[in-house]
Amino acid sequence: MSEPTSNTRRNLFIAAGLGATAIGAGLSLRHRPAEPAPLSAAAASFWSARFDRPDGGELLAAGFKGQPLLLNFWATWCPPCVKELPELAQFQREFKGKGWQVAGLAVDSPSAVRDFLKKLPLDFPVGLAGLTGTELTRTLGNSQGGLPFSVAFNAAGELIWRKLGATNLEELRQMASKFSPT
Repeated sequence: MSEPTSNTRRNLFIAAGLGATAIGAGLSLRHRPAEPAPLSAAAASFWSARFDRPDGGELLAAGFKGQPLLLNFWATWCPPCVKELPELAQFQREFKGKGWQVAGLAVDSPSAVRDFLKKLPLDFPVGLAGLTGTELTRTLGNSQGGLPFSVAFNAAGELIWRKLGATNLEELRQMASKFSPT
């Protein structure tokens, strides 16, 4: 009679151990941070891009990841683009402390951009997108390929806002307050 009691007791211990293991595994999975969702194709195409800088060196899109980013496509020959650049610079000054970064991609020739920046220096990074910049704007949702074109990415790198045509400081403030991390 001691043999079946011993087996029963052993089976109860095994069952209790398995149950505790299952509960522990479930709790650890529940408290584990979620894996980030894969980026959309449009966002991924931007984050892998690299651009020459007008003053030399490279502007790596991936260098901005981890913070909200306002990205503006512009050209020196585009009057609405030129008009909005000071407001983008003001947005950079106002929202840098809130985690935002502004970057500009010039869909223009390098010499034209260098000459332009001598007259109107910008206090945010500028990359040379050239004619391939138009294709990138299309990938990011600008089906018409027009300029200026602005997009915003959240800190996770996903596209959260886009605007074809000139924007203004007030519109950018509203967008930032809607999507700001703080």
